[in-house]
Amino acid sequence: MKKELLSMAESKALRGIAILGIILHNYCHFLGFAVKENEYTFTASKPRQLLERMLTLDDNLFIHVMSFFGHYGVPVFLFISGFGLVYKYERSTPTRVRALPFIGFHYAKLLRLMFLGYIGFAVVSYLHPHGYTVGRVIAQLLMYINLMPDPDHIIKPGPYWYFGLMLQLYIVYRLVLYRRSSAVTLALIVLCTAVQACFPPSVDEGGEILNRIRYNFIGGMLPFGAGILYARHGRNLPLPINLTIVVVSAFIVFIGSFYFWSWLFVPLFIVTGAVATMKLIPDKALAPCVWFGAISSALFVMHPITREIIIKMSYRGYIYTGLITYIVASILLAWLFKLMFRYIPKPKLKI
Repeated sequence: MKKELLSMAESKALRGIAILGIILHNYCHFLGFAVKENEYTFTASKPRQLLERMLTLDDNLFIHVMSFFGHYGVPVFLFISGFGLVYKYERSTPTRVRALPFIGFHYAKLLRLMFLGYIGFAVVSYLHPHGYTVGRVIAQLLMYINLMPDPDHIIKPGPYWYFGLMLQLYIVYRLVLYRRSSAVTLALIVLCTAVQACFPPSVDEGGEILNRIRYNFIGGMLPFGAGILYARHGRNLPLPINLTIVVVSAFIVFIGSFYFWSWLFVPLFIVTGAVATMKLIPDKALAPCVWFGAISSALFVMHPITREIIIKMSYRGYIYTGLITYIVASILLAWLFKLMFRYIPKPKLKI
């Protein structure tokens, strides 16, 4: 049995799996024939469409599965973030961190990560304008764009909604959850989940409000809070129990995707299944995922650029050729980004 709740290798491997799901999803769901996901709102016909493709062994089943499920890499990242905050600021840092320096430090870290990719995407998409305005650019750079109306169409590139979400969660953590009772974290999880359940699930039924709130911390509180609670109270479990958790989690994720109420809790079981899977695999066998985890931040920032260029290949019918080219190009661009990233000064936290 592994002694650490999450070893460095396991944490990186989780990031690696998460980023692969995200970048594949962000390519596949743009293909017109792909089964679309239920990410911010819930439409009951979408999981039924996926089931139909699975039963008929559709030639593009991989595309459908990644389009539908790949976005659940985000809850894995949120879980790791919550887990890491507890270990860094509640266990490893004895001095209490003041709120404004904490928030400013994490904003600067996010901005440093986002900046090059945001400029690169704007340059690449110059020939295909995306409705950039001064107000939207400022909102993205200050990371309050998630709070604005119609986030589906004003956040460009779309995956960068994650930066605004993380800034909100850093603020919530420091002002509400930091070194407070875990009951506060649990209560906030329950409250945020209950708020989501109060609104119509689909856009066709008037689910615009649910769509907007799930772009913000309310929609991410369940996996983020689970990471905090796991760091504070988690225990290592025997192999048979972890194996059971993997099987049960996979079942709940699939079945839960068919119903609105259970869909709200699917991110939690994505996380439990992912963590239990890490516990079943020896560290040496995790090497490929660990490698992707090491460049996960760079991949996240850069993959919208390569998608913008390469997806036209899949539009013309070269579906998997385009997908493979996209993955290779994203990896190469991510490594280039890491080299350039060294020359951007790192922010420092003043306690």
